[in-house]
Amino acid sequence: MSRRLALLAAASVLWSPTLHAQPTGPDTQNLEQERAAAEQQLHQTFTNLKFEGFAPSPVVGPIYQANAGGRILYFAPKSGHLLFANVFDRNGVNLTALAQEEHARKGLAAIDPVKALAIGPIGAPTVIEFTDPDCPYCRALDRFWAAKAAEGKAVRRLIYFVSGIHPEAAAKAEHILCSPDPSAAFKAIYEGAEPKRLATCPVGKAKVAEDAELVKRIGVSGTPTVIVDGKILAGFQQAELQAFLDASAEAPPKTGP
Repeated sequence: MSRRLALLAAASVLWSPTLHAQPTGPDTQNLEQERAAAEQQLHQTFTNLKFEGFAPSPVVGPIYQANAGGRILYFAPKSGHLLFANVFDRNGVNLTALAQEEHARKGLAAIDPVKALAIGPIGAPTVIEFTDPDCPYCRALDRFWAAKAAEGKAVRRLIYFVSGIHPEAAAKAEHILCSPDPSAAFKAIYEGAEPKRLATCPVGKAKVAEDAELVKRIGVSGTPTVIVDGKILAGFQQAELQAFLDASAEAPPKTGP
């Protein structure tokens, strides 16, 4: 199956210019033959899907892949279309997700663990976490980690704040970083505390801005984003995190200095 066909099967068109009039005569017959052949190929390639209707797309010409802040987009310059889409191959592999993960993976070198807000015991399995104080799924993830810690499966979380999604996220992140006990302040905020006055300080403000630059450089576009063993997990993927904890528990203890 061609890349273009896979894209059109999964894409949604953001902007569509005026369509050209359909040709008539012999050209119409040729176009119908091409359409029928394409439809047949679609059904033969994706046998597990049921399609209702099949018609020419307004997208014309070659399609190019672009990256905008870590998000993969597709552009058809001939017809001027920008597509927000997930492209799948004939085996069901999400090629768009793979491209986004590869882009983020290249940015991992920019992460300096020393600059993270570290929560959790030293020596526990380590995860890197991009989080937002007002993100409900981030709060659910925090409850998950707390429950696992109660089971004796604590992790050490290297926290970086994403402050460009919710309007109060930056102020709450700065409050956490400026508090005498950042871990306790983090726990309180993520449990829903609403302090009457949020703490501020130059160091915390600078750290929030630094985290924002890191988020932009890596291309983190949603929260939570968790990195475990070099694998990037977008969203609260509980099954994946549980598998990581189980594997960590089964690993032999580290030796040496």
